Amino acid sequence: MELNRVPAHVAIIMDGNGTWAKKRGLTRNMGHRKGAKTLVDIVRASNELGIKYLTVFAFSTENWKRPKEEVDYLMSLPESLLNDYQDDLIKDNIRFRVIGSRKELQKEQVEKIEEAEEKTKNNTGLQLIVAFNYGSQDEIVEATKGIVKEVLKNKVKIEDINKDVISKHLYTKDIPPVDLLIRTSGQYRISNFLLWQISYSEIYFTKILWPDFKKKDLEKAILSYQGRDRRFGGIKE
Repeated sequence: MELNRVPAHVAIIMDGNGTWAKKRGLTRNMGHRKGAKTLVDIVRASNELGIKYLTVFAFSTENWKRPKEEVDYLMSLPESLLNDYQDDLIKDNIRFRVIGSRKELQKEQVEKIEEAEEKTKNNTGLQLIVAFNYGSQDEIVEATKGIVKEVLKNKVKIEDINKDVISKHLYTKDIPPVDLLIRTSGQYRISNFLLWQISYSEIYFTKILWPDFKKKDLEKAILSYQGRDRRFGGIKE
């Protein structure tokens, strides 16, 4: 692997926790717990490899449809992980951020997230972006509403609306597009994740279940990325 060609922004759909647990006769929540530990390891590995941005899909706007017990556990994970690892984020120079709607979150959850974001905002290493209560279609709808409000206030002219204007109204307004999208568990779907931001990203699918995903698997995905010819719609001479 060429360390000088590591993708700047890697996004991961962390899929397979439930399947991993079912194969072992465990509850789905046990699978999510193991998946959380895997996330900690992959964050460290990404920082070591020199990845600048790591965006992970932790809880989608569609996940509210799951059984209450599972939803309650998933909603508790960010606060639990921050309690255990916030000091490590600071020590390892990692910046922590959350994208998604916070309207449905409890006050204590929002306060814990904001505390971690504030304490790590000046860190200059890896930026860990957790997509929590996130849906890309909702993100684009909210961005559109924001632009319409500015048009009505004469802050933006309709003819001036372009890709840059839309990008600046997304949750990821100051984050570069995704270079490499990874999805685990053998599923071949995007699942309403970063639809705008992955328009020209390379996509890597693996059958490995998320709880079993290791640093070597991340390196394998990056090797695949480095072997591809990114043209962005053009032709290289």
